[in-house]
Amino acid sequence: MPRILITDDSSFQRKIISSILDKEGFETVCARNGREGLDLAAENPPDLIVLDLLMPEMDGFEMMKQLRERGLTAPVIILTADIQESTLDACRKMGARACLNKPLKKDDLLATIRDILDQGGI
Repeated sequence: MPRILITDDSSFQRKIISSILDKEGFETVCARNGREGLDLAAENPPDLIVLDLLMPEMDGFEMMKQLRERGLTAPVIILTADIQESTLDACRKMGARACLNKPLKKDDLLATIRDILDQGGI
């Protein structure tokens, strides 16, 4: 089953997302910030990353940048409450495969993950 890294500074969000994905049979691992997420991704590369943008220590933008610099190519889904088009464009330019708005909708998350994983043949 695909392994998904959830990186969000909110323990509440991490629990919600991991609960949804665990029930669907995905393997999940969680990180509290971009630095921790980057370390976990380097140790055992995930098949997909669900990433918050605004976090302490290292934000989602910096994590995406460093993932690519390290040659880690897992697709990234951004979760954000910031719906400004400029923010969404910046995420896409950095390689995010999708951007989902908070509050998160379970069906949107699952459909997006399945679509991305199906495209990658996982």
